[in-house]
Amino acid sequence: MIQTPYYLIDKAKLLRNMEKIAYVRDKSGAKALLALKCFATWSVFDLMREYMDGTTSSSLYEVRLGREKFGGETHAYSVAYGDNEIEEVIGHADKIIFNSIGQLDRFADKASGIARGLRLNPGMSSSSFDLADPARPFSRLGEWDAAKVEAVMDRISGFMIHNNCENKDFGLFDRMLSEIEEKFGALLSRAEWISLGGGIHFTGDDYPVDAFCERLKAFSGRHGVQIYLEPGEASITRSTTLETTVLDTLNNGKDLAVVDSSIEAHMLDLLIYRESAKVEPNAGPHSVMICGKSCLAGDIFGEFRFPEPLKVGDRVSFQDAAGYTMVKKNWFNGVGMPSIAIRDFDGSVRLVREFTFADYEQSLS
Repeated sequence: MIQTPYYLIDKAKLLRNMEKIAYVRDKSGAKALLALKCFATWSVFDLMREYMDGTTSSSLYEVRLGREKFGGETHAYSVAYGDNEIEEVIGHADKIIFNSIGQLDRFADKASGIARGLRLNPGMSSSSFDLADPARPFSRLGEWDAAKVEAVMDRISGFMIHNNCENKDFGLFDRMLSEIEEKFGALLSRAEWISLGGGIHFTGDDYPVDAFCERLKAFSGRHGVQIYLEPGEASITRSTTLETTVLDTLNNGKDLAVVDSSIEAHMLDLLIYRESAKVEPNAGPHSVMICGKSCLAGDIFGEFRFPEPLKVGDRVSFQDAAGYTMVKKNWFNGVGMPSIAIRDFDGSVRLVREFTFADYEQSLS
């Protein structure tokens, strides 16, 4: 038995997402790049690279990881590059996407040996969270003014537009893309490639994949461009669990159970966006609030239902624990970092990474 807590990546479940991505690539002509800001656990890149074209990044370390561990096309993007990192970024990338015309002006000459692009901000998004809305007022994410972009077209060959956030609504995607075409159409038709970013949940249940493919194909044909998609969550949704063990139970008006993990440390997005974790089947007569072991008062996974009362030693498995969780895990309170395990296609589970006190110590000074 592997000591909890640990993230468990199920390759059979991951494969289902990969097969949907491959279908979209085949039917639409779009290329697919793994968004490393969402998921960067390279122990499963051997499977993912068979179905995807490469990676896209948000920093020097991500672009280097993409080049060294994934291969294929390696796209570099960052909100801002520093003088101390730009040459190394360029050395690892096939394409570099600048967030602003100012960054393009500053580094275009150094990046003359690779394809250069610019991020556009269409002023609309599907985000329901102001924190994550790239089109929020005064956003620093991309260029808004088509006239200003027109003036630098001789120095770029493509664009990146990322305005979908957890978007499961194809109709909304379609409408926003039409508005983008209306606003930037003349520029799009002068480009060679366009990335439509991530946040499109086309691997989810009941998503109209064929309509999505036709829309992408029509967009590509109308503007004469190669489309890129940057699936992050769509690549790994429902593939991974966080396995935990109950350490204590108590009642303080509700039945509580404390597990050997923490949302602050191990599923940080739950805390940031005030969401609950997922437990399946989440059914039964006994309601229990599952709490993390850190000293943060709000370190709570959520309230769930179980067939029997929880007791010390019981296992609790939290669903959908890959996207924006494994990349954000941290050493808050010195809580032990979850190990990483993989369930292979034959059902066997192997441990691929453990974290020790030495990792905690070396992350400090």
